[in-house]
Amino acid sequence: MNCADVINKSVACSVARYARKILQLRLVAMVIFFALCFLYVLISCRSLHEPKSVYERLNYTEADVYENEKKRIIKLAESAPVEALWSAKLLGDEEAVAVSAQKTLELYNKSIGEKKFLDALKYFRSLKSSGEGKLLPRTASEETLRSYVLHDVPGLSVAEQHLPKTIADCINATVTVWVARGIAIKNGMGYADNVIGSGFFIDKRGYIVTNYHVIEDMVNPKNERYSRLYVKLASDSDTRIPAKVVGYDAVLDLALLKAEVDAPFVLALGTSSDLEVGDRVSAIGTPLGLDGTLTQGIVSAIGRKLFTTGSVLQIDTAINSGNSGGPLIDSHMRVQAVVFAGIRELQGLNFAIPVEYLRQNLPVLYRGGALKHAWTASYGHTKKSSDGKENLGLEVQYVMPGGSMHRAGFMSGDVITSFDGKKVSSIETMQDILRSYTPDTIGICEFLRGDEKHAQLVYLAPRPENPGHEIYNSDLITGSFVPIFGMKLVAASTSSRRAFAVTEIINGSIADETGFSENDPINISSVNFSDDNSRLHASIYTRRRKKGFLDIGMVLSAVLDSPYYF
Repeated sequence: MNCADVINKSVACSVARYARKILQLRLVAMVIFFALCFLYVLISCRSLHEPKSVYERLNYTEADVYENEKKRIIKLAESAPVEALWSAKLLGDEEAVAVSAQKTLELYNKSIGEKKFLDALKYFRSLKSSGEGKLLPRTASEETLRSYVLHDVPGLSVAEQHLPKTIADCINATVTVWVARGIAIKNGMGYADNVIGSGFFIDKRGYIVTNYHVIEDMVNPKNERYSRLYVKLASDSDTRIPAKVVGYDAVLDLALLKAEVDAPFVLALGTSSDLEVGDRVSAIGTPLGLDGTLTQGIVSAIGRKLFTTGSVLQIDTAINSGNSGGPLIDSHMRVQAVVFAGIRELQGLNFAIPVEYLRQNLPVLYRGGALKHAWTASYGHTKKSSDGKENLGLEVQYVMPGGSMHRAGFMSGDVITSFDGKKVSSIETMQDILRSYTPDTIGICEFLRGDEKHAQLVYLAPRPENPGHEIYNSDLITGSFVPIFGMKLVAASTSSRRAFAVTEIINGSIADETGFSENDPINISSVNFSDDNSRLHASIYTRRRKKGFLDIGMVLSAVLDSPYYF
């Protein structure tokens, strides 16, 4: 073999080895690529975690579907007769209706016998609304039941001799609320861990109103710490009087307490609808532990949407830590609101709960336990006339799959005009009506679909703590992003489950304020919830028309409750 052959063979071997290395590298790269793809898909599936299936309304024209639903309803009537009655009415089966109505009537009679008149009222309403009122006794009426419900409820009426005559008397009608949480350890040192708030007497028997957040540790099942509840009279700040929580409303931040003491004075509940911007008001409470403190200011604004089922008053009266739960009184020494929030960093920006919400809640708070609000598993805004001057009703913009309005056949675009004969002109009036109902009640909802008038039975279910979280877990992203962010989406790719396009934007929504438009492309990389499921964070990649179609990566965040869920 000559020198040239040796060189050629050496070169050939080197090329072969190089080719093998290139092939190996390619194979490794392909393995890594496919592994990353698999991991990407896996993470994507976990982060988006859409439901595997979405509820679809049943087709009752199919015989087997009809019979299976009938069997389900008759079985349901044993444990939840009101819901069964509503389902039977939707099905239109006389036997299922008769069984469910009879079970509901039995619960009505039992509630009357046990003097549980709030329960009796919801069974009465459900039978009447569903057209089964003929089963009720002839003497039964909603007015009579309501009079029984309101009987002996503290705060709804006050004897003249118990009312304050001076501002000093008003101060003596207030208390300091203490929640003693034992000893807290910080930096190796122990100190008394107390929550201090305010409250006021509404009944001579010792019933006191305060905020839910003041006494939350007493009723929150997640609280594992030892807590004791006391009140201190304004006239005797040294004596701690044991108290107990009677009832509470976490949504409207109200609580009713009972202390074994005769109230020195009792404050009468006024009507905050009489208040106007600029009216003078006074707050009484225990700011920073200084009991019996009186501060004065004006009503700065009304109708602030800080609550999910109602609006609050904005006041410039000085409010500090410890004022929570105290009364806001007018010049006639009547309670017009309950103080609940102040912003330390900003002077004169404070808020109070209108007394109407307290009046409405007192019968349920007096019954005891947690107050549950009702909802229809829907979302919408006030429908305005073309000139924007008139409210025409409540426009439904989303119904949750499997929710009561979805099962009842409601659709996006329907405009609700009344509920159980009560006019609905806006989202606010609908929320006012829903607050007067307890969950597990049937009502008649009248609505417009185009120019046609319709009426349908709607079942009121318990409102979840975070409606948006339940909606996300019940629907696909294309639907759930409507109430959460105010954008309706459609899938934009058959190969990627994360590519979408915007088809509609709701005015005033997060999507609208962030600058999204119809036809904007969106790629959703992940969706995550806060630890308490109160907020949702969506990581997206988009090219917005209003931003010149520049490529943008961003995180959209939304609170999973708002005044527009109903």
